Amino acid sequence: MSGTVPPYVRLANEIAVQFAHRQPADAATAIANHMKAAWDPRMKKALIAHVEAGAEDLDPAAALAARQLAAT
Repeated sequence: MSGTVPPYVRLANEIAVQFAHRQPADAATAIANHMKAAWDPRMKKALIAHVEAGAEDLDPAAALAARQLAAT
């Protein structure tokens, strides 16, 4: 991990831990659904931009969820 993790990355990773017991695609969908319902649009936009820039320090399921958000 890099020195400072942005808050939206930390939060996305914490959410991903809650769905780690699921298959990756199912976990990503559940994470994306949570983000759609609970996250501020600015946080979603920042996370999507983070993924487009390389997704540093981001859980793979959270990165996939961000890609699903970007596609909607």
